[in-house]
Amino acid sequence: MVGYALFYFVRKNLSVAMPLLNKDLGIEKADLGLFLTLHGLLYGVARFANGFLADRASARAFMAVGLAASALMNIFFGLGSAVVMLGLVWMLNGWVQGMGFPPVSRLMTHWFPPRELATKQSIWNTSHSIGASLVVVLCGYLVTIHWRLCFLVPAALALLGSVLLWMFLPDTPPSVGLPEVEGTERAAKNPEHGDDFRAFLMANVFRNPYIWLLALANFFVYVVRYAVLDWGPTLLTEAKDVDLTQASWMVAAFEVSGIVGMLLAGWVTDRVFGGRGARTCLVYMAMAGIFVFLFWRLPAASAALNAATLCAAGFFIYGPQALIGIIVANLATKRAAATAAGFTGIFGYASTLLSGWGLGWLVDKSGWDAVFLALVGMSIIGTLLFAAAWRASPHGYAQHPEMSNI
Repeated sequence: MVGYALFYFVRKNLSVAMPLLNKDLGIEKADLGLFLTLHGLLYGVARFANGFLADRASARAFMAVGLAASALMNIFFGLGSAVVMLGLVWMLNGWVQGMGFPPVSRLMTHWFPPRELATKQSIWNTSHSIGASLVVVLCGYLVTIHWRLCFLVPAALALLGSVLLWMFLPDTPPSVGLPEVEGTERAAKNPEHGDDFRAFLMANVFRNPYIWLLALANFFVYVVRYAVLDWGPTLLTEAKDVDLTQASWMVAAFEVSGIVGMLLAGWVTDRVFGGRGARTCLVYMAMAGIFVFLFWRLPAASAALNAATLCAAGFFIYGPQALIGIIVANLATKRAAATAAGFTGIFGYASTLLSGWGLGWLVDKSGWDAVFLALVGMSIIGTLLFAAAWRASPHGYAQHPEMSNI
C-alpha cells in the first residue's frame, strides 16, 4: 500500500502543476492533454507487457526498480523547460509507472484466496486514492512556492520508498517459507512458461468474453476518473471559480471519498454478490454518471453542493476502478493474474486519448459544458458494458473439480 501510494506521488503531481506550466512555459491545454495521453498510452502498454514479466519475476525487485526509475523521471521533468523534452520524459515516466501494478496483482492473488480477494484487494486499492489525495494536497502548497517543487519533492519521497520496498517487501508465500494459499495449490504447480502456459493464457485471458467486456468497460471508467484526477484543478478554477489551493483540496476529497466507495464495493462483492464484481460495478457506474450530471448542472455559487456531488462521483467511480482488476485476476487465477490485469490496463489507459488530449482539445474548442456532456455519455456506455458482464463467474478456479469448494 505504501509503495503503490508513492507511485502516485510521481504520477499525479503533474495535474496540480499544469495551470502554472501553462502560464510560465506557455504550454497550451491541448499540449498538456497530449502529455497526459502519451503518458497514459505508454503506461497501458507497459502494464500489459510488464504483466507477462511480473507473473514470472520477483515482485520485490520489480516494484522497487519501477518506483526508483519513476522518481528519476520526475527529477528530470522538474529540472527541464523545453516542451519536447518534458513530453518525452513524461512518456518515459508512463513506461516505468507500468512496473507498479502488475507485481501487486501477482502478490494479492498469491497471498489471499479467491473468496476474500475482493475485500482484501479493495483495502490495498485505497493506496491509489491515498497517494493521489496526499500528493495533490502537498503539491497544492508546493506550487505556491514554485511548480518545479511539485516534481522534486515527491521524487525524493519515492526514492526513499523504493529503498524500503527493496528491504521489506516479500514475494510469494513459499519464498518466505510458507505454504501456498488454500485452494490455489494446483495453479501454483503449473510452470509459468512453455506451451502449456501460453495455452492457459489464450483460454483464460484472451478468449474469455467477460475479460473483454470488463476491459472495454475499464476504458469508460478511466475516462471519468481521469477527467477529474488530471483536469480537476484546472476544471474547478475555470468552470467553478475555485482558487487553486481549494481546488486541490476538492480533488483530494474526491479521492478520499473513493477510498470509502471502493472498500464498500469490495465488501458488497464478497458478501452480497458472492464474488461477482461486475454486478457491483453496474450499480456503481450508473450512480457515478448521475452525480457527474448533477455536478455539471449545479451553479458555481453552490460551493458546498459542488463539493458534495464531486465527492459522491468519486465514491462511485472508484468502485469499478478497484473491482475490475480483482474480477479479472480471479477469472484468470493467480497463474495469470498480472497478465489479465495488464490486459485490462491497456484499455483503461487508452482512455487517455479522450481524458487527456481529447478533453484538452474539447475544452479549447467548445468549453467545459461539452466535456461534462461527454463524461455523462461515457458513464452510460460503461454501465451497459457492466450489464453485459452480469453473468460472469466469481473466479476461474472452479473449472477444476478439486477447487470447486473455495
